[in-house]
This record gives sequence, structure tokens and C-alpha cells, in this order.
Amino acid sequence: MNTGAELLFLKPVLKERIWGGSRLRTEWGYESARESGLGECWAVSCNEQADSVVAEGRYQGMTLSQLWAEAPELFGAHAGERFPLLVKIIDAKEDLSIQVHPDDAYAKAHGLGMGKRECWYILDCPQDAELIVGSRAESREEFERLVRAQKWDALLNRVPVRKGDFIQIEPGTLHAITAGVELLEVQQNSDITYRMYDYVRPRQLHLTEGLEVARAPYRIKAEDVVHTDGRVNTPQLLVTTADYQVWTVCVSGALAPDMACESFLIGSVIEGSGRIDGRPVEKGMHFIVPNRYAVRRLEGEMRINLAAPMPRRKVAGGMRPAPIIYYFQDKVRVSFEIPQSSAG
Repeated sequence: MNTGAELLFLKPVLKERIWGGSRLRTEWGYESARESGLGECWAVSCNEQADSVVAEGRYQGMTLSQLWAEAPELFGAHAGERFPLLVKIIDAKEDLSIQVHPDDAYAKAHGLGMGKRECWYILDCPQDAELIVGSRAESREEFERLVRAQKWDALLNRVPVRKGDFIQIEPGTLHAITAGVELLEVQQNSDITYRMYDYVRPRQLHLTEGLEVARAPYRIKAEDVVHTDGRVNTPQLLVTTADYQVWTVCVSGALAPDMACESFLIGSVIEGSGRIDGRPVEKGMHFIVPNRYAVRRLEGEMRINLAAPMPRRKVAGGMRPAPIIYYFQDKVRVSFEIPQSSAG
């Protein structure tokens, strides 16, 4: 393992958004001629809207879509499918629209490719911040009535969050990022969004489609929010779904994880600086750990979030996600098996 393999560091793509701020430039160091209005960094992207470019090494200058097509061995069990994930940093200076995303079945039936399951890791937020996740409607009928009547204050479910919190957003969940929140988003490689309400901004709404895909009654409670627990030099598994697993790891000093994956890993340095196998890294860098590459050494004072797409295996009755072999600790293999309740 690692014979001739190398980490793939990617150049971010910045996206202007009507609700965006300036922190992607001032706090993350991403270059832009704009001083404000920068809402999203598409850090790892392989689609028609943004195609990440390799920043250095053997594949320097190649796009991620080129690598996906021409070097499938880098991606292991996922080679041949559509690139599965999209990773973003979102800086919300203002409230985002109230919106919802479809699941795979709806997207496929309507010729839209894949649906959009996503998750949020809170990088920063105001004191007493809340996110909108789900609704307070007690029935489907009440949900539709409140939507059509535009009674959003009565409908929307708000969840308190703080820096370091993590929330899983299932397809069909009514949701919105609120002003002042900065987060790292891992999602399926889809940007299908149905806006239900957009305050006074003159943008198109999609009430018909939104009502078709919205889950109701459905809400996230405060106890459903995952709090990072302060562990050091040991990865914390944040979520397992049918599409991805996500971890966070706080590195302090040195760590020799011998970290590997059945498909590939996506890494984002979200705090501090250090080295990965001797290569200097700092906040704002994003990279892919290719298939058959094992990360041998992490050192420094930093936090890295990791995501892996879920490879699929044939089983009786269809396909199911395969467990990911993640890392070795004291020469003992540590595997994260997939709980049946969270694999769908």
C-alpha cells in the first residue's frame, strides 16, 4: 500500500451567493476579487457546475472528472459510477431560503440523477444560534395548510446549535441555514434545491415540487444534534448513512493512524495546521486519500474532518452499503460497522 500513491490536494471553487459574506476570503484565505457576497466554497466537486483541479503532484492540473474517468483505480469500489460526494464550506451572512431536497427515488423518476442527502458540521456561529430543521406540523394536512398560508413562524422547527455540533439532514427535510452560521457540508453530488420561502428576495420558488418531496410530520430535536466530545487523537464517527460516513479528528502532537478505506476518503483541514505524512497542511486545505493509500502519520495542532462514500455490495434482495475499514490502533484493526437503523 502507498506504492506510487499520493494524496490529491484540490483547488477550491468559490461561488457567489446573494446571502454570502466575506469570511471565505478573510478567514480561510481563499483568493477572490470580491470583498463580500461569497457564500460557498466548493472544496471537492466533480460535476457540471464546478470541477475541482488537482493543485500539485503527479496529477497537477487535471480535473477531478478527468481523474474519475481516466484513473478509476484511485477511487476503488466506486470507480465507474458518478462521483458520489460534494463537499462545501458555507458562509451565511444572511438567512438562506427555506428549502427541501428530493431523495434518490424522486430524482431518478424525474430524470434528475441522484437526490440530495447532506450533513452539517458547525464551524462557527453566533451565541444562541439556531438552525431550521424540520417542521412543527403534527400531520401532513397541517404541514400543507401552513405552507400554503405562508405561516412560517408557526411551521418552522428551530434547533439550537453551537460550534462543533453536527446535524444529519435527510432528503425531504424542510431546512435552512441561518444568518451568521458557517459550516462544512458533506452531501450527495447533487444540487437539486426546491425553495419554499425566500423572505423578500425575488427568486423563483418551487412549492409544487417542494410539497411533493417534503417529509411531514418530521422534525429534528435538540437531542438529535451530535456534539463533538473533545477526544484527542482518536477519530469520532459522526454519522453513517447509505451514502457516506463522516468523522472528525482533533490532532494534538502526533498520531500514527495507518488510516485506510475500502473506497477513498475526502479530508478537510478545518482548524490549525500540521503535517500529513510529512506534507505541511493548514486550515482551508482539502484533499482526497486515494484507494490503497494509508495515512501513516498526522502531526501538529489541527482538526480534520473526513468523509467516505459508501461502497455498495450485492446481497440478497439488492445492494447495501459495505462497512469501511478505517484505521489501525496499536496494530488492532478498528472497523466501523454500519448500524442497520442508519444505513437507509
